[in-house]
Amino acid sequence: MTAASAEQIRAAIETWVDPDTGLALAEVARIGSIEIDSNRISVELELGFACASQHQRLRDDLSALINQRLVGHAVEIHIHQQVQAHPSPKKLPSLEGVRNIIAIASGKGGVGKSTTTVNLALALAAEGARVGILDADIYGPSQGMMLGIPEGQRPETAEEKYFRPIVGYGIQSMSMSYLVDENTPMVWRGPMVSGAMQQLLNQTLWQDLDYLLIDMPPGTGDIQLTLAQRVPVSAAVIVTTPQDIALLDARKGIEMFRKVDIPVLGIVENMSVHICSQCGHEEALFGAGGGERIAQQYDTELLGQLPLALAIREQTDAGRPTVAADPESGHALRYREIARRMGARLAKKVAAPGNSIPTIQVNSD
Repeated sequence: MTAASAEQIRAAIETWVDPDTGLALAEVARIGSIEIDSNRISVELELGFACASQHQRLRDDLSALINQRLVGHAVEIHIHQQVQAHPSPKKLPSLEGVRNIIAIASGKGGVGKSTTTVNLALALAAEGARVGILDADIYGPSQGMMLGIPEGQRPETAEEKYFRPIVGYGIQSMSMSYLVDENTPMVWRGPMVSGAMQQLLNQTLWQDLDYLLIDMPPGTGDIQLTLAQRVPVSAAVIVTTPQDIALLDARKGIEMFRKVDIPVLGIVENMSVHICSQCGHEEALFGAGGGERIAQQYDTELLGQLPLALAIREQTDAGRPTVAADPESGHALRYREIARRMGARLAKKVAAPGNSIPTIQVNSD
């Protein structure tokens, strides 16, 4: 076969659109060598995001595509998965042991952000990534309980100044709940909270993470500003419900990340519909289509919609989040689909110049 045949195959593969993510393969993968002999074609493919569950489907689809051009050849697709680091748009120094930091945020509380964070972390791990969670909600830390970490368990220390992350379900984690009694309220002012968040992040010995998800507190206050100024965040994901008041606050969250030059990968619409456990009837209790409208308005993606389901709440409260407790359930598969889309869009992301942090000056007249 000719070199032209190999180039034709490469061009076809590069423009093939993955139905799972909606992205062309060239946007999220590197196509390596293509070898052709009299009866065999071998292709090396390196994916830039975690999607282990889709590898066989990808092999089948690409094999069928290649066979349309060169009939009668046995096709071998060798897939490797390597998550690359995507530096912070603000050119901050990277965090040791972490390739990518993704902030999971919401404009208001009560939208299921922490539940979404832990299940997305587990979903990314199930797809073959190394994942950690930083619980940045200093006032109301909950990730320890959600990961099933026993109350009172404390992180080990190293060199008398670092913490080793506590691991639950294969997820490395750090939270203020590991350092104080569960019933101790954090009666701190903003600067103290921001300082605590930075210490938890920088004094934890994260071990070779593809993704570190930061479970943000709700709102657009001190921690969010500190995160934008001093933490090399690669991108953010906004969690909302379809309720109008939640959508209003979600818009503020998107605007905040835009102002501080952090790309928003997309929107996760939680509690999208209620599914009756008796008859299966679906009802949009909090309205419909809100996440899609915001995504269109801000030129971002609706990464997925999650139902208001009793099982998700019960499993998470029991310290066994849905993706770990029932990995083949429809709810778990939704989380994994959202996780794959999130990773794919981060792999595609190219840092673009944006606005810098505004300097506020107060002058006395």
